[in-house]
Amino acid sequence: MAARLDGRDVLRDVTLDLDARTIAVIGDNGSGKSTFARVVAGLVPRSSGALEVLGADPATDAATHRRRIALVLSNPDAQIVMPVVSDDVAFSLRPERLPKPERAARVAAALERFGLTDLADRPASDLSGGQKQLLALCGAFVRDPALVVADEPTALLDARNARRVADHLLGDGRHRALVVTHDLALARRCEAAVLFADGRVLAAGAASGIVDRYERSLTC
Repeated sequence: MAARLDGRDVLRDVTLDLDARTIAVIGDNGSGKSTFARVVAGLVPRSSGALEVLGADPATDAATHRRRIALVLSNPDAQIVMPVVSDDVAFSLRPERLPKPERAARVAAALERFGLTDLADRPASDLSGGQKQLLALCGAFVRDPALVVADEPTALLDARNARRVADHLLGDGRHRALVVTHDLALARRCEAAVLFADGRVLAAGAASGIVDRYERSLTC
């Protein structure tokens, strides 16, 4: 598989077959990590090759793909679209056209799950950075996605909130997670890892071994 952005090759000769529930994507800045995540999420089209995510091709079965996948970004302000916390979570459910009682129940359960119940009626703009990222996660998980694609979800957080976000991403066996990260402790918590370099897959396999390999390269 390959992908181009702004007329240049960003991903080249990517060949992967991954079945782990939690997968870390690591590598230097500009190595192709985020582009790979966006291709998997269906936001960036591939320029060549084949791609199957959860049994579907994002290019030819886009509607099914969108229903099954949620995206979480490093900056939650890019995802929070409604002014009030509970309304923002409910906004994620609009495509499902649920009856009001069911939608309200889903929102309430999601807010409780992420510890945001007491903030339900607060302006989203009043939240701390950690609370905003939890809100972004809440908006993603309320849809009960099969796969969560997270691009540097802990990059702007302190250690405490980073752990809370990681626990939600990795600790629930009801979904799969693909996590782009520079946080190697987070990467080690995943079952598998993919190491990118210069738009290509340098290595893939058990997370501990791949992270060790990357760490050794940082000392050279």
